[in-house]
This record gives sequence, C-alpha cells and structure tokens, in this order.
Amino acid sequence: MACPIARGLDKVGEWWSILILRDAFYGLTRFDEFQKSLNIAPNMLTRRLTTLVESGLMEKRLYNQRPPRYEYILTERGRDFRQVMLALVSWGNRHFAPEGKAIQLVDIETGKEVELALMDKVTGKPLSPDLHRVVAGPAADERMKERFSRQR
Repeated sequence: MACPIARGLDKVGEWWSILILRDAFYGLTRFDEFQKSLNIAPNMLTRRLTTLVESGLMEKRLYNQRPPRYEYILTERGRDFRQVMLALVSWGNRHFAPEGKAIQLVDIETGKEVELALMDKVTGKPLSPDLHRVVAGPAADERMKERFSRQR
C-alpha cells in the first residue's frame, strides 16, 4: 500500500514491537532485559526483534563473543518513532488513565510537565482541522487520489 499509515503499521503496528521500542527508548538494549521487562516468551521476542532489525528500526550488535550475545540499538529510523510514542503517551493519558498519569513528559530545566502539541515546524501553528487537512501527495495512486477527492 502507498499509504504511510499502513506502511508504518506494517513495521510497528503490533503490540510487542511498540513495547520493545518503548523499552529501547528507556535504555534497554539486551534480549534478557526486554524479556524481563515485558514478560514475553523468548520465541515471540526473537521474532519481534528480528522484524524490527529487518525494518531498520533497530540494529543488532554483538557485545560478547563467547557465548555470542547481542544488543539491540535504536537506529535513526527507530529514534524517529519517539514522536509517535510521545503522542501515544499524551493520547493515552488524556483518554485511558482514569487513575491518573503513570508516565509524564517533563521539561529537563524546569521539571514541569510538557503539554504535547503537534505543530507545523515552518509556521509554528498547532495542527488543527480548521487550518490543515491531509491530501494526496505526489506519489499517490488513483485509489488514494479518489479517496481524498471525496473528503470535505
């Protein structure tokens, strides 16, 4: 599919993959660390890590020769997923945390909570359905162009 949402979900849209990326952002790198943190079956963790490496989101590096042991490091592509992760934190806190926030994004200098907002990097305007809309891009196929031509 040409849709960037579908393509992105193909790489990270599975529950375990997103949680592995989350833990990698928190500094975990080793198989046993991920397994302990997530309480995930070893065969499932192996499959998810393999997929993340094949997708270019993580890099597998040998850190011990005997026995061979590997660590999994976020690549630039993987680090770019941080914005998506922070948006999920904000959305989850707003709509699915009746007991209160378990995770918060804070400003390092002030220690105050950051109120996340997506914005146009060029104009600085917050994204809003009143000011912005999604349209078919130059690589859109006919089906996608048709879909967007019907939007209001």
